[in-house]
Amino acid sequence: MAPGRKIGPVPAHLVTTGTAVKLTGLTPEQLREWTIRRSLIPADVRPKGQGSPAQYSWQTILLLRLALVLHDGFKLELQAHRELFASLANTLVQTPFRSLWGKMLAVHSDQRCHIVLPDELAAMTDDCIVLRLDPHLAHLAGIFSLPRPVMAEQYQLFAGMRAGLQVVTGTGGR
Repeated sequence: MAPGRKIGPVPAHLVTTGTAVKLTGLTPEQLREWTIRRSLIPADVRPKGQGSPAQYSWQTILLLRLALVLHDGFKLELQAHRELFASLANTLVQTPFRSLWGKMLAVHSDQRCHIVLPDELAAMTDDCIVLRLDPHLAHLAGIFSLPRPVMAEQYQLFAGMRAGLQVVTGTGGR
């Protein structure tokens, strides 16, 4: 386990190595290297022995997907950012999935990262790499049965109900 990573309750829905490979875009060898051998981003449940699969939560899969973007897209050496991944893992364990929609990850050069709204980026005074979370969340939502973002139409419906308007739905010709 990475230093400083909190151990919380084991999530109810974990995926095994085969599904993790499909969800992350990593090869089985990369996944094993990153999560078991080097423990850059440890599996939530380590394999019990040869032939037993590791298990991964949505938080760990999201972290692996983001690490892959940093590694392949920005050519970052992941080993040098081990503390960053541990910090982000702690943040994700404490953050509900639905609260991440519409947000971005800002990765700073000094091993800090923040989950921010797009309009908060303008107020940042230092350079950072920004990764959008929504494409990754959309990829994970169905597999882990996690909530999708609330649509603007739903907000309009609720606003009309609060204003005392009667909402009428079609009856399909009945």
